[in-house]
Formats: sequence, C-alpha cells, structure tokens
Amino acid sequence: MQKLPFKEKIGYGVGAVGLDLSYGLFYSYLSIYLTDALGITPWFLLILTPLARIWDGINDPMMGSIVDVSHNKMGKYRPWILRGAILNAIVLILMFNTPAGIAGSKAVYAYVALFYVLWGMTNTLADIPYWSMIPSFANEEKDRNLISTIARTFSGLGQGIIGILTVPMVAILSRSKESSLENMSSNDIQKGLGSWAAICAVLLVAFAVICVASTKERNVIQAGEKFSLKKAIGVIKNNDQLLVFMLFAMISNAGYYMTSGISNYYFKSVTGVWGNQSIFFTLGAVGSVLGLLVIPVCSKFNLTNRSTYKISLSLAAAGYIGMAIVGYGFGGNVFGLGVCYMVASIGIGSMFVNQTVMLSDIVDYGEYKLGTRNQSLTFSMKGFLQKMAYTIQSIIMYASFGITKYQVVTGNQVVQQTAMSKSAISALMFIVPPLFILISLAIFSKKYKIHGQFKTEILEAIAQKREAENE
Repeated sequence: MQKLPFKEKIGYGVGAVGLDLSYGLFYSYLSIYLTDALGITPWFLLILTPLARIWDGINDPMMGSIVDVSHNKMGKYRPWILRGAILNAIVLILMFNTPAGIAGSKAVYAYVALFYVLWGMTNTLADIPYWSMIPSFANEEKDRNLISTIARTFSGLGQGIIGILTVPMVAILSRSKESSLENMSSNDIQKGLGSWAAICAVLLVAFAVICVASTKERNVIQAGEKFSLKKAIGVIKNNDQLLVFMLFAMISNAGYYMTSGISNYYFKSVTGVWGNQSIFFTLGAVGSVLGLLVIPVCSKFNLTNRSTYKISLSLAAAGYIGMAIVGYGFGGNVFGLGVCYMVASIGIGSMFVNQTVMLSDIVDYGEYKLGTRNQSLTFSMKGFLQKMAYTIQSIIMYASFGITKYQVVTGNQVVQQTAMSKSAISALMFIVPPLFILISLAIFSKKYKIHGQFKTEILEAIAQKREAENE
C-alpha cells in the first residue's frame, strides 16, 4: 500500500471536526433546547424519537447501498461528504432557529418533527461516506488503527468544542444583560443556541471542503449492482458479526449519550450551576485525547484489538462508577465528577476508535462469508447504531421526565424542578451509564469472534481472492 502523505491524513481528519460539531449539538443540546427553550413536552419527544428511527432503519442502509454503487470524477465517497455537509448545515441552522411566529402554537411541534427527521437524513449523507473511506486507505490492521485514530482525534476535537464552549457561547450570543449561566431564561437559551448553531454550520461546510479537497480515494472497489432494499436487508441480516457489533456498540454508546445528554439537566437543574458543565466537559475532553493513546500503548505490549477493547470498556465502567460515588457520596463536587469523567472518557475515546476498526474487519468478514464487499452499507450501520443508541437514551430520559413531571418552559420563564425530577436526573447521570457499559462488555466478550486465527484466515482468503481476480 502507498504511504499516505501527512497532509492527506490531516485533511481527512479535519472533516470529522465539522461532522461532530453538528453531531454534538444534536445529541447533547437539542433536548434542552426543545424542553427549556421551546417548551416541547417530553411525551411528544418520547413518541417522535423512535418514529424517526423507523425511517432511519430504511434510509441509512439505503444511503449506504447507494454510495456503494456510485462513482463520478471526484470519486465514490467525497462528493457525498460535500453534499451531505452542505444540506446538514442548512438543516442545523433551521432546527435551532425556530420561527418566532410559531412559538407556543401547535405548528411548532410539526416544525420540530420535520427538521428532527431531516437532520438525521442529511447527517447520513455525509457521515456514511466519510467513515466508509477508511478501508479504502488501508488493508493492514496497524494502518487502519492509525487512520481510525486520526479521524477519532479530530472527531473528539469537534465534540470537545461543543462540550466546552456551548454554554458560555449561549450566554455571550444571547446578548441579554439579564442572562446568566445560573439563571438563564428560555428566550436566552433559544437565541444563544440559534446563533451558535449557525456558526457551527458554517464550520461544518468549511471543514468538509478541506477534507474533500485534500484527500484522494485509494483501493476503492466498485459495486456494479443497483440498490435493492431487499438485498441490503439480506446483507445485514446474514452478517452475524455485524448484528452482534450493532448490539454491543449500541448499548455502550447509549451509556455515553446518557451522560452527554443528561449532564445539561444535571448541572442546570440539580446543581443550579450550568456553567460547571464546561469544567466537567473540559476534563472529559482531556480524557478523550488520552484515550487515543490506549491503542498505541497496548500495541507496544502486543495486546490484540480484542484485549484493548476490553480494557477500554473497563476504564469507561470504572470512571462512571467513580462518578456515582462522587455524585451520591460527596455532594457532586464538579472537579471530582470531572476527574472520574476523564477516566471514563479515556475508555470511551479508545472504544470509539476500536469500533471503527471493527467495522473495517466486519467489511472483510462480510466479503469472506457472503462473497460481496458491502463497504458503505456496513459503515452505514455505524450511524444507524448511534442513532439507535440516542433513541434508547432519549426514551429512558423523556419517559423519566414525563413520569416525574419535568417542567418545560417558554418565553422568559425560569423554573425550579421538583425533588422527584432532580432525583430522576441524578439517577440517569450516575446509574444508567456504568450499567450499560458492563452489559456491552459482557455481550462483546461472549459473542464477537473476529479475532485471532479466524481473523487471519479471513484476511488470507480475501488476499487470495484479489490475486485470482487480477490474474
């Protein structure tokens, strides 16, 4: 394989920054925008989220299959990255800038539902081809680890920007003299998040342009068949390791999303100091960066990806359990919580890199078992499982809000939540994440089999197939 120039590695990674700016805003801050700025009831969101996933179950594999059979002068993946980024940027702006004329009316629910679904569709347009490029860069495990680590590094940077800067930027961009992080009104949240979303949307497009302009597609295998939903479903259903991966990755990701989503409510409504979330996420960002060193360090000790993944999930579980101890036993000290979250983020950061590498291995396994290389279709499951993980998190969170009568707000209202709501928020913050991580670890350990001699057998079979095709 030709060695990738440093410029191209960086250019590819930059694309992940923009994707995760949009991704982070949607998964971490849309909920609080809808409940604490627009006054959307949790029961409506409890219904909307799974309905949107039903459509994603059709749309995501459909998009993956379309990418698999597409090609033009710019290549197979890069045109879709650019188109998707532009459309996702437009939807992001409109989603966080609800027209003032429909606020408080029934129309706002239709508006939210429309752009909630459109965000998922346009994100898929860019996300699937972006991550699908990794196997085309490299065939060897170490090379794939490197490319995946670079992409996850920049992805973590995008998430770090959102986690650290969003709350302060909301306060600055709201331009309200009465606005404060501790006592911010609904109008302030809406105005500030709307302006911040517009800035992130511009950066999303800019980084996508850099990514597309600075990369070249290599080792791309073109599929000649047209898209068939029936065939796509069959490919997914018959790839048993893809289904196993979907299950354990979805559960672990749901634990991570629970922390990133509920922390807004924990610091704003339980501790009463929303600004502390920036401290919490700053320490988490440090952990995410350190997490990128886990694979290289483990490689020096000749540990397999399987062992590294187990270490990653164990670190995540330990960090989340530490958060529970600090949250319930030490009054939720923000620095104590932050240090524990840093440990959890080391594991989570490494976990995401490992999951990306696993998908590359699952592409190989699919070709080995089924005879066809469904690269983009397989990688489309990455975005879909993340959406499903978010759905699990949302169902649990919104159901808890509905049962405990969480008070949504609009206009210039500022309300105090009930003791029951605060207890539910704390439980979601401290109990659910470690539980999900441990369940995921158990499933992975028992069911995932692409490792060791079997993995070597897969790669050798594919290499022989390539040689036969080139003769």
